[in-house]
Formats: sequence, structure tokens, C-alpha cells
Amino acid sequence: MLLSVIMPVYNEAATLEEIVRRVLESPILIDRQIVLVDDCSTDGSKEIAQQLAAAHPQITLIRHDHNQGKGAALRSGLRAATGGIVLIQDADLEYDPAEYPRLMEPILSGKADVVFGSRFVGGEAHRVLYFWHSVANRFITLLSNCLTNLNLTDIECCYKVFTKDVASRLTIEERGFGIEPELTARVAKLRCRVFEVGVSYAGRTYEQGKKITWEDGVWALWCILKYNVLR
Repeated sequence: MLLSVIMPVYNEAATLEEIVRRVLESPILIDRQIVLVDDCSTDGSKEIAQQLAAAHPQITLIRHDHNQGKGAALRSGLRAATGGIVLIQDADLEYDPAEYPRLMEPILSGKADVVFGSRFVGGEAHRVLYFWHSVANRFITLLSNCLTNLNLTDIECCYKVFTKDVASRLTIEERGFGIEPELTARVAKLRCRVFEVGVSYAGRTYEQGKKITWEDGVWALWCILKYNVLR
């Protein structure tokens, strides 16, 4: 069994080397492939990714010749993933790869086809940050649940884990952050067995490089309608 970790990268020079180290050292008992997708970074991330790929045979490096967005990076990463389990990991340090065993357990035990991480369940540590972000996230998740009939708590969480069979059946249209509601809608339509696992969260501020904005929240609402009602 191989775990493929898809990591979209856009201007994450400050954290890229550290997060790759954490993924390589995550306490899992199966081999891992890291698919780095550099989305035309301009801050030195490209050079760091090249050095990491040269040093570690587990790393597959893909480069976009122009910036396309997280959804496009995931689409490229899915095509290159060869593992029996596929996991999405952001290139910052907000999410901890030490939690991979808990995220993978429902799939490895044969109970789940898909696992969503959640920052809002369980007793894991969370950095306290933006109130209105949490309100918007809960509203987005609630609207998604109303249309998918899933009872998730955090569709915007980075951590999503799929069996290879499910990953190979996913069609991604969104280029940006609309990927989260799109993936949720597609998983629901495939009637997958979905589990949710609480994860810790060390959120960063905008000064530290956080990229999502209120405009992404508005687009997420449109994507919920688009992929659940109009398709």
C-alpha cells in the first residue's frame, strides 16, 4: 500500500521545506509519495521544490507555467498520484502530518471510502483567530449539508483522504478555493462512505501568508449551488 500526498504549492518558501520534512517523518507504516505541484511560485518555492525532489526519491514534482489556483494544482496532482490512498496536504504549517494515522484509519480498516478532517470536532488544539471566518465556514458547511444530505462540520478543512478508486473517479472543474465545496458535492453524488476525523489547527494570519478572502467565501456559496443543484 502506498500513500500519495498531494501538496499544492504557491509562494510557500517560508514553510515548504519544513512541511515536506514533517510529511516524510509522519508516523505511518506504509510507503509515501509526495506530489508537489508548484503553481508558478515567484518567491523561491520553485527552487526549494526542485532541491527537495532531487534529494528525496519519494517526491514527484509538477510545475505549472502560470498560476492557475489550488483546484488546478489538485487536478494535476491527482493525475500523478499512484497510491492506494490519496491525501490532500497544504504547504503551510496549519495542519499536522503527525495526524495521518488517525485520518487514514477508517479507510485502512475498511469502513470508509473518504475521510474529511474537521477543526470543529474532537479535543485537538486550535489556534484562536478570526471570528467571522469561523461563522462563514459554518454557514458554508451548513448550506452544503442541506444539499448533499451529509452531516459534516467543516467542508473547508484542508484534510481530505480518498481511496484510489474514489480519487480516480473525481472530476475537478474549479481552479481556485471553490474546490472544497465541489469535492464535497462530488463525493456525495458518488454515494461514498464518508467519515470525519477531528484534527488540530495552527492557523496563520494574513501577515503570515494566509490567502483566502471573503471573495472566496462568496464563490464557495455559488459552487455549492452549482455542483449540487445545477449539475
